[in-house]
Amino acid sequence: MAADAFDGPVPAATGPGQRVLDLLNKAIDLQSPLVRKNITRARQRNPEATPAQVIRNLERMYVSALTGTGAAVGGAAAAPGVGTGVALALSAGEALSSLELSALFALSIAEVHGIPIDELERRRTIVMGIMLGGSGSATIGKVAERTGQHWGRQVAAKVPAETLRQINKLLGRHFITKYGTKQGIIVIGRVAPFGIGALIGGGANAVLASLAVQASRRAFGPAPTSWPTLIDNAPPPSEESHR
Repeated sequence: MAADAFDGPVPAATGPGQRVLDLLNKAIDLQSPLVRKNITRARQRNPEATPAQVIRNLERMYVSALTGTGAAVGGAAAAPGVGTGVALALSAGEALSSLELSALFALSIAEVHGIPIDELERRRTIVMGIMLGGSGSATIGKVAERTGQHWGRQVAAKVPAETLRQINKLLGRHFITKYGTKQGIIVIGRVAPFGIGALIGGGANAVLASLAVQASRRAFGPAPTSWPTLIDNAPPPSEESHR
C-alpha cells in the first residue's frame, strides 16, 4: 500500500467536511463542460502536437495557474490595510478556484488518454484519486479489488457503478482529512505579514499541483501515440475559440 495511505477511521462527511465535498462537486460540475476547450488551448500553439506534448502543456498550465492563484491571494492578504477576516475570505474563494483548476486538469488528462467520463461518480473518482495521490490509488485498488498500474483506465472501463459509489465514499472522507488539513495550514500561512503569505500561498499550491501531476501520470500511464477519435474529430484549434 502507498506510504501516504490512510489507516484507521476517517471522519464522517458532515459540517465543514461536507462543505469541502460540496465545493468539490461544484468544481467538477463547472469544469466538466470545459475539458475540450482546455485541451484545444493546450494545442493552440501547435495543432500538430502529439498527445504526449499536449499532456506536458496541460501539466505546465495547471502548475502555473495553481501557483499563481495561491501567490495572488497570499499577496493580497499581506497588503497594508487588509484585515485577517478579508484575508480568510479571499482564501475561501481561492479554495474553489483551486478545486476547479484541479478538476479541469484531471478530467482533461483523462480525455487526452481517450477516456471520456460521462458519469458523475467516475468523474469524482478520477478527480479525488488524482488529488489524493498514493492514498487515493491505494483506496481505489483495495475497494475495486484490482491491482496493477494505471487505475484511471480501470475506473473508466471496468469498475461497476455500485463499487464506484463505495470508493467515492471512502475517498471523500480521506479528501476531507488530507485536503482540508492542507488548506487550513495554507490559509493560516497566507495571512502572515510582510509578504510571507504570497510565498507560502504560491509555494504550497505549487507543491499540491506537482503532486497531482505525478499522480495523474501514475493513474493513466504513458500518453497514447495517436489522438483518440473523440478529440481527433473535434474542430481544429483556433485563436477565435479563445477570445
